Amino acid sequence: MSYRILTINPGSTSTKVGCFNGEELEFSVNVSHDAAKLAEFATISDQLSYRKDVILTELKKAGVDLATVDAFVGRGGGLLAVEGGTYRVGDVLLDHARRGANGIQHPAQLGSQIANEFAKEYSKPAFVVNPPDTDEFIIEARMTGIKGVYRDSHLHALNLKETAIRHSNLQGYRYEDKNYVVCHIGGGVSISAHRKGKMIDGNDIVAGDGPMAPTRCGSVPAAQMIRYTLEHPDKKETLALTTKTGGFVSHLGTSDALDVFNRAEAGDKEAKLIWDTMIYQIIRYIGSMAAVLHGQVDGILLGGGMVHNKQLVEKITEACSWIAPVTAYPDEFELEAMAAGAIRVLEGTEEAKEYTGEPCWTPDNN
Repeated sequence: MSYRILTINPGSTSTKVGCFNGEELEFSVNVSHDAAKLAEFATISDQLSYRKDVILTELKKAGVDLATVDAFVGRGGGLLAVEGGTYRVGDVLLDHARRGANGIQHPAQLGSQIANEFAKEYSKPAFVVNPPDTDEFIIEARMTGIKGVYRDSHLHALNLKETAIRHSNLQGYRYEDKNYVVCHIGGGVSISAHRKGKMIDGNDIVAGDGPMAPTRCGSVPAAQMIRYTLEHPDKKETLALTTKTGGFVSHLGTSDALDVFNRAEAGDKEAKLIWDTMIYQIIRYIGSMAAVLHGQVDGILLGGGMVHNKQLVEKITEACSWIAPVTAYPDEFELEAMAAGAIRVLEGTEEAKEYTGEPCWTPDNN
């Protein structure tokens, strides 16, 4: 039986929607939202009705009949730390998504809420798959050199795990039997170690950890960061360096990776230095994740929008192919990942998990 799945992935100024018949994408649209209209809402969750109506208008134009959909899947933002998997949308999950229980306000919180609205209307299940707060870290990956301070898992979990699953399937393997270093290289950069189906380590992209990225500063020596904060007392401005004004923006005044690459190719020495430095740092973190896996790496997988850049892929391959074969999967599989997770549950090959609201890890339960 082929199941029809509707996927909903809200972003800052748009919402990506996809309708799948099994693994086949039948229809997709990236619905743009007017920034001035979004500014009218006091909270992210207040945007629910507006975004839902805009999506319905686009689905109607495309002739998509929601009554024929077997399950609705939304991006799972606002949740506390959970193990990877597919989760049913229930009351606790919705409550945490509405208020952003993880303390991070992001439009991804709306994914489960919109999916739930449709699911209730058509009496079908709603799910989230490998939400942004997926946390499968081993204890050593959490520890820092300051007592009471721990590293959190904030990565592009949905795309990272789907890339590894798809690569395994193409090679005739099970994800749960292999070890990979998986990278998402786009607006943010995630480098992660996957051991036998678990994402056991990676950089915290929300906290400014890992390689620099178009809008993110990446890891900075602690003493240097402390000095910087003392010299720049505006806390919000300093914190923005971790996710909004660091990286390319700080050095070059733009977050456009293609623009930076083209400037570098045209002879702009500063642009070339920053571009090459980002790649250097990605290579450094790939090496560290390979070491975490004790060198037993079955593949290095590259995903995300910047992987369309052949030179970037070539440089990473040249530096890292001695560790394991490097395979590029340009762009992302987020909509496909959400649909695949729901299909696995509906087909009975994976059991849906219940979101309890209790984080899968705290300092007290290590």
